Amino acid sequence: MAARPVEAGSTGIGHPNGDDVLASSRDAVTRTVSAGGVDFVYRELGPNVGVPVVLLTHLAAVLDNWDPRIVDGIAAQHRVIMFDNRGVGASSGSTPSTIDAMASDAVAFIRALGFERVDLLGFSMGGMIAQVIAADEPELVRKLILAGTGPAGGDGIERVTRLSHLDTLRGLVTLQDPKQFLFFTRTANGRRSGKDFLARLKERKDDRDKRISLRSYGAQLKAIHRWGKDQPADLSVIQQPVLVANGESDRMVPTTNSVDLARRLPNSQLVIYPDAGHGGIFQFHQEFVATALEFLDDGSAQ
Repeated sequence: MAARPVEAGSTGIGHPNGDDVLASSRDAVTRTVSAGGVDFVYRELGPNVGVPVVLLTHLAAVLDNWDPRIVDGIAAQHRVIMFDNRGVGASSGSTPSTIDAMASDAVAFIRALGFERVDLLGFSMGGMIAQVIAADEPELVRKLILAGTGPAGGDGIERVTRLSHLDTLRGLVTLQDPKQFLFFTRTANGRRSGKDFLARLKERKDDRDKRISLRSYGAQLKAIHRWGKDQPADLSVIQQPVLVANGESDRMVPTTNSVDLARRLPNSQLVIYPDAGHGGIFQFHQEFVATALEFLDDGSAQ
């Protein structure tokens, strides 16, 4: 696909390769593209060339829930696109209650932008969506990064609803964001990393996304529960290179699922971060970005 010009209102800066770089996550323009009767809201940043990295996010997340250190770190070398799936944030429509339907929506969004080949970075629920896309649309996906996620029928995934409700209540009682409990360990390092992460999510001051609705949140919980109850899929059909990453103490999607993914995917590598939970890639964002860039830049599957 031909490179698109920097949109009015965004910040174009120099790039070592001479290519335009679209704004940082703090000031990237929020755009809209229509596909299948849905207006998808998205932001794009990074060099305006090459295979884009499409970000697929977690339960209840909107555009502003991506860690800017990860987004900007990857965008230093790759075009990065993040979007709200159907019915989420400012995107129109009703949120599906199955992972398969969310994957179909993501493919429609990618194709509406004119891309014929992409890399996928899926975190948590987004990693479930990424697995379906890679299996169903192998020609569309070059490489996969699956973080804090698990396979269909994976250990403990059906308990995400209960855990999310309990930690949401815990957050209300303690006046803390539930992600402090859901994403991070309760060690000193985990607590400090959680506070730092939550502070980074507030760095963007203008043109922030809408919060997810309770109805959409409920549909996503139902989709994850169904994924946890599904029969295991044949992951050997996913032939693309895959980077699997997680913290060693993931409460939401137990870390055993990451090990299982890496074992069942024929072309995978596994990274486990110490003293880290579900949000291990956020706690170890510097290390993760370095590993992700090395993985994406590797000469295989070009």
